[in-house]
Amino acid sequence: MYHILYIHTHDSGRILSPYGYKVPTPEMEGFAKEAAVFRNAYCASPTCSPSRAALLTGTYPHQNGMLGLAQRGFELDCSRHLVQYLNHHDYYTTLCGIQHEAGWYLDLEQGAKKIGYQEELTRENSGYRQEDLVDWDKENALEVCRWLRDRDRRQDGDGKPFFLSYGMYATHRRFPDHLDEDIDGDYAIPPYPIPDSPETRKDFAGYLMSVRSADQCFGQVIRCLKQQGLWDQTIIIFTTDHGLANPFSKCTLFDSGIGVNLMIRVPGGAGNGRVYDQLVSQVDVFPTICELLGTEKPDYLEGISLKPLLDGGTDEVREDVFAEINFHTSYEPVRCVRTKRYKYIRYYDPDYLKINLSNIDESGSKVYYMKRDLRRQTKYEEALYDLVYDPGERCNLADREEYKYILKDMENRLERYETGTDDPILQGEIAVRPEWKVNRKECLQASSKNPDDYVALAEGRLINRGR
Repeated sequence: MYHILYIHTHDSGRILSPYGYKVPTPEMEGFAKEAAVFRNAYCASPTCSPSRAALLTGTYPHQNGMLGLAQRGFELDCSRHLVQYLNHHDYYTTLCGIQHEAGWYLDLEQGAKKIGYQEELTRENSGYRQEDLVDWDKENALEVCRWLRDRDRRQDGDGKPFFLSYGMYATHRRFPDHLDEDIDGDYAIPPYPIPDSPETRKDFAGYLMSVRSADQCFGQVIRCLKQQGLWDQTIIIFTTDHGLANPFSKCTLFDSGIGVNLMIRVPGGAGNGRVYDQLVSQVDVFPTICELLGTEKPDYLEGISLKPLLDGGTDEVREDVFAEINFHTSYEPVRCVRTKRYKYIRYYDPDYLKINLSNIDESGSKVYYMKRDLRRQTKYEEALYDLVYDPGERCNLADREEYKYILKDMENRLERYETGTDDPILQGEIAVRPEWKVNRKECLQASSKNPDDYVALAEGRLINRGR
């Protein structure tokens, strides 16, 4: 049986050098040349906990319970988690660093135990400022390497194949607040759709510092794996949860929100060193692992195995992908379906088609937009985009007569996903439960200190927990 190493960053989208961006990630670029690189991969939700829960259960957020963020009271059905599946298939499961499927991701032990990891290696993080948590990533990388070096001398695992999850805080905000000499905000340019300005360049320079740190940690772990003779015994999966924590990216169903990096290396795989443009979803990762291991797939999986591609195949494995938003900080119910050419997005809250400002992370880029009438911007109730001629998804074709048949096809595709997965959005608005912390739609910031910025429930007003 193969070992499995799952490495993941926070909020990186595809803004890495293997995807053509001029960012300091040489270690990831080197790995890409020895792995299968998926250029057209998408998450199932552009917000942290729902995205990770979808990848690690092979089901959509509205199926697995993770409608919003774990630290805001939303709970995953952990019985469907990949870790528990692997536990039942005689794997030794270990976590080091971030997980975001159970509880607050900076709280140690609680989440790992609830998910079902047999061991947690994560270093203490209470002494770090958020701006310095990339240094915590480095401490955790050292811990991963120590564990890999010592595993043969330990009785833990007793020779079982391992599943090791190494999760980084990078590239989550807040970014490091110092810049290396070779990173100059005047010569950086933020990725689409962020406009080029002194403020946004400075903001993006912070991302460059964070992603450089992530790359160094990634390289350290990969080198250690090779040094310990595990390179040709280990399936390596590298990805992120969703797009960058920028306006019109994270927590949107534009490609800038749901487009993700995904690189998989299978020892001896014919797909290694190849670039794939086939449409894939992160819900496909779980069934792929099952096929690679030769284990039976759980009947609840919604994804499609990517093994044919990893074996060197060239056929399409799916026609479309589905993604959703329910809650981030405020309630914003949205669904989309994407083919290789078209994207259809439907907003299920027609009474509030303004921008949900608290669903945008605080940043210099957000300040730039706030100074330029972000509060007055609106969303379409439904939108159709031709991604060949409009890759930025800004020209809505839903009302164009010449696109009516395409619109109908995309509506039908979305309906098939919703009805086939028993999506609660079909029954109307999702009611807020007492245990969920939810901002009002009009709230400007996620961590407002004003209790009136949170939804009041019959059972009592939710209080801000400072996160």
